[in-house]
This record gives sequence, structure tokens and C-alpha cells, in this order.
Amino acid sequence: MPPQRISGLIAAPHTPLHADRTINVEAIDQQADLFGRNGVGGAFVCGTTGESLSLTVEQRMEIVARWSGAAGDDLPVIVNVAHNSLADAQRLAAYAEERGAAAIATMGPTFIRPANVEELVGYLVELTAAAPQTPFYYYHIPSLTGLNFSIYELLTAADDRLPTLAGVKYTDLDLFDFGRCLSLDDGRYNMLFGRDEALLAALALGARGAVGSTYNFAAPLYLRLIEAFEAGDLPLARDLQHRSRELVAVLLRHGTSLLATSKAAMRLVGIDCGPTLPPVVDLSDAEFAAMSADLERIGFEEFRCR
Repeated sequence: MPPQRISGLIAAPHTPLHADRTINVEAIDQQADLFGRNGVGGAFVCGTTGESLSLTVEQRMEIVARWSGAAGDDLPVIVNVAHNSLADAQRLAAYAEERGAAAIATMGPTFIRPANVEELVGYLVELTAAAPQTPFYYYHIPSLTGLNFSIYELLTAADDRLPTLAGVKYTDLDLFDFGRCLSLDDGRYNMLFGRDEALLAALALGARGAVGSTYNFAAPLYLRLIEAFEAGDLPLARDLQHRSRELVAVLLRHGTSLLATSKAAMRLVGIDCGPTLPPVVDLSDAEFAAMSADLERIGFEEFRCR
């Protein structure tokens, strides 16, 4: 029997840290509670937004352990187990399965990279064998990994070689490839779209789920967008997508990293996720004040999480 599909808005939570860069596990409870109050349908833990590859394996296991308890039965947790060491990725995958994760995910190796789809599939076969009972999502984010393979070709090549393959977290704007993946084998794979600023386009192609960083603090905006789309109110849906683009534009305008600005934005919804990890530089007080003013100008208070 195929795994139950994860759908709706799936937030990619930030990893909350104390000033000394240890994990602030109490803040994870606050994040899970915020998601529950705001209609978020899942958590993609230790992804890019969660600074996964800047954390130790032990820290990532600590995060997974806390999320597995904080999420409860109503909030599925997808655990990103990507690591440039296959052995460490397998260790993380096995631990995620042990802790009852709804699914695992991984990017391909990002330092010594697979040369082609066949090599990538071979790598994924070895990794997923460490969690044979847990659904698996390939994490496609070529802007960071350099792995810009056709995901349609990946899914076709994986076919019966990856028995736990449930779908893809698709963080790219190649809507041609994304649409082909949605239609492959009568919609066999669960395609989770990963570009918040273009969610409406993915919905029009047939997407039923999305993973994003701005869902952490602006989920009501996107839930309204989805509702408008499903009701056939395209003018409203387009307007709400425009507001999403303006939100992302503000986050990109301040500081030097979207990671730093989005993590800082959590303070505006009442959760201090602490500093980012090097080499990312946190916002100064002046930059945070300027970002907050710009968010106020675009009406952030109206659609923020509460």
C-alpha cells in the first residue's frame, strides 16, 4: 500500500539556537504549537532553512528527537538526512525511522557530486536502505547543490530501485520538469513544491503540497491563497501571490542572507530562534528595525502567524 500523502503547507522550521549556539529545544515546542494554531500541515526538519549541513550529526539527532515529541500525531515530520558522508546520512536516516518520522528526505552529495542520474540513484539506494520502512522524498535544490538533473529522469530511473520513494521536495522554478513529474504514472509521486513566491503556478499544475520557509511566520497568507485558488477566485489568488512576492522581496532586501532575515522574522511572531551559524551573518539591530518597518509597510501584521 502506498504511503499516505503529505499535503497542504509544510513549514521548513528554523533551528532555534541559544547564544552559545547550542540547540534551544524549548523553542521547538513553541514552533510546533505555532504551526498547530496556524493550519500548517507538517514540518520539514533540518532542511536548508534549518541550517542542516552546518550542524553536527548529534545536534541533528537532538532536533529530530525533540520534534518527534513536540509534533504529536497531527503534524507529520519529514526529516532531511542529507550529509556528504554516506555513513552519517545512513545514521541519520536510521535514527529518523527509529523516532517515527513520517518521511525522510535527502539531497545528493554536494562536494564530490554524482556525475549523472544513474550515480545519484545508486547513492540513494544505499542511503534509503538504512530506513527501509520510512517513505523517502528526494530533495531537489540545484541552486545550492549543483545537481541540476531532470527530476523526471530521476524518477523514471529510480522506478523499482527505490521502493520507499514517495516523492520530491522540488525547490526550483523549472515548471516544465515539475509538471512532467506531477503527471508521471498518473500522479504516482507526491510532488511538494518548494518556492513560496510561485506557489500559485504549482497549484495550477496540480500540486497539493508545498514546503517553504515563509510558512513559518506567514502561513495565513498562503492558506488564503490556496482557498482562493480552490474556489476559482483567480484575481484574489494572484493578489495574494503578489503579496507573497513582496514579502520575499523584503526578506531579500535586508542583510546578506535570506536565512538570516527569515530567522529574524520569527521574532515578529513571538519566537526567538537565536543566531544563525557561520558563515551567515545575523542582522544588526538597525537592519532588523529597517526590515520590520518594510514588513509593516506591506501589511505583514494582517497575514502573519499568531
